[in-house]
Amino acid sequence: MKQLVLLLACLALPVAAAEPAKDAAKAPINLDIGTPTVIVVKHALAQRTSRLVRFYEAGEIGLGKDGFIYLRDGVKMSLAKRQIAEKLIDIENEERKALIQALADSNGRRDAEPEIWQLMRERWHKQWKSGWWLRDAEGKWSRKP
Repeated sequence: MKQLVLLLACLALPVAAAEPAKDAAKAPINLDIGTPTVIVVKHALAQRTSRLVRFYEAGEIGLGKDGFIYLRDGVKMSLAKRQIAEKLIDIENEERKALIQALADSNGRRDAEPEIWQLMRERWHKQWKSGWWLRDAEGKWSRKP
């Protein structure tokens, strides 16, 4: 009986909130976290890459400094090919946004979306092949060396 009373007394005591200190260092972002949402989005992006490669290699689309894919040279494309490229670009860019959000949520750091964007832009730039087109912040295009 004494133990029960002691247990109830302990449970009645106020408990300090288990919040981390606001000035404590935040955990680093894990871009390779394997939560189901991140895996699904990364898989969708990887599947689409095989369809986008022909446009990258032809110089018809490229990677912007902001991490999005853009139509670079659609003038020489047939209407049907241009529509396919534009649709793929739209889907790709939406999936990139979804990846950033999924990474933020999976890391428990929704506030870190700008940091995650920066890290992913750097990763995408490194993965970009030599000769593929890059667009700077002013909208000027150049080939990756």
